[in-house]
Amino acid sequence: MKTLLIVYHTHTGGTLQMARAAADAAGAEPGVAVRLCKAADAVADDVLAADGFLFATPENLASMAGMLKDFFDRTYYAALDRVNGRPYATLICAGSDGAGAARQIERIATGWRLKPVAPPLIVCTHAQTPSAILAPKIIADDELARCAELGSAIAAGLALGVF
Repeated sequence: MKTLLIVYHTHTGGTLQMARAAADAAGAEPGVAVRLCKAADAVADDVLAADGFLFATPENLASMAGMLKDFFDRTYYAALDRVNGRPYATLICAGSDGAGAARQIERIATGWRLKPVAPPLIVCTHAQTPSAILAPKIIADDELARCAELGSAIAAGLALGVF
């Protein structure tokens, strides 16, 4: 049995919708267990026990969410040189382009020597005013389908030993 760890943070619900869509699809793959874990609750043992990763974050001030950064801060050195070559992908719920958050996660994943298996999947909500930024998000079905496809693909790759 392979394990896919999905670490996420959400404030307005959009990122959680994306992570759940990926988790539900990945969980349908035989031979793959999915762990959907809040960034605040994830620990180094979760990272070490996983065979692959999805990191899901909102874009906050052109960066990944502070809670996801905190997760990396707390787990980075315990996992360094112990997760080399494991696959990962990224989900970003962005108000603008999500590029800054994607770059930050890529740099950390490079340090962990993880293997990217898909480009960052960025869903743009176009939230640009304080009220829109703070409002609960509803991710469109077609965007959730893209998240599900990514979850399914990474799980299938794990199950087949492709990654």
